[in-house]
Amino acid sequence: MDKLGSLRAFVKVVESGSFAEAGRQLRLSRSAISKYIADLEESLGVQLLNRTTRHASPTESGQRYFERALVILSEVEAADQAVTQAQSAPRGLLRVNAPMSFGTMRLGPVLADFMARHGELQLQIVLSDDLLDPVQDGFDVTLRIAELESSSLIARKIMPVARMICASPDYLARHGTPKHPQDLREHNSLTYGFLLTGNQWKLTGSDGDHWIQPAWSLCVNNAEVLRDVAIKGRGLALLPEFIAADALRKGELRTVLDNYSAPPLALYAVYPPTRHLSVKVRLFIDFLVERFGREEERVQAR
Repeated sequence: MDKLGSLRAFVKVVESGSFAEAGRQLRLSRSAISKYIADLEESLGVQLLNRTTRHASPTESGQRYFERALVILSEVEAADQAVTQAQSAPRGLLRVNAPMSFGTMRLGPVLADFMARHGELQLQIVLSDDLLDPVQDGFDVTLRIAELESSSLIARKIMPVARMICASPDYLARHGTPKHPQDLREHNSLTYGFLLTGNQWKLTGSDGDHWIQPAWSLCVNNAEVLRDVAIKGRGLALLPEFIAADALRKGELRTVLDNYSAPPLALYAVYPPTRHLSVKVRLFIDFLVERFGREEERVQAR
């Protein structure tokens, strides 16, 4: 039995949820993948996968085996890299998932520099504000701006993301400027309702923490939309600094409640729980830290 080939086939089936898709990624027939899995299950004496016509998912034993198999395959990859990376440039496909706004406003402008450094790599960037599963959807690295929940994934913090409450001068002229978090109850809000805190805003000042459930007229999962609607005078929005910055410079938005702060989010690079990062993933994450870590230093220095 080709144990290494069986492990690779098994991991791809779990990651993709499909024998056919695993075969496509490994350039093998579906029947070859099925034989690898059958040989593996026979040698172990346990069922590793639950199968339906269109989908395959790990059993409880299969999930444990999958997590160990990832480590084994990463060790094999690390051994290969140890003898080849000094002689060759990183190559192959790097699949990255990132939030829509961060992708267009921050990641897009620096991608060409990364590509210039690593011309042998192919980049596939998928921008989405949905919380895609890095393992199931086959991403090498996923960028998230969030307060991360506990998971089996590994996350590296790239930079903090400050937030502030903003409104247009026109809105503030018509409705007044809130002086205390409790005043927000009298205002219309534009909310991003897909965080762990839902539509609640937490603000902290010298008088402690305040949890506010503002009345809202718009809830959307893209902060650029919130910014644009706020510019048109439709309400207050709690926005990441990098999204609000240009409108603030132009005077299209103003910050309010500057003596209070919302909990900062952070940009994280999230990747599967392997013991060793592949060279291409490590290089990409190091590049992000270099570019956006320096950007954060400049912000703090102003």
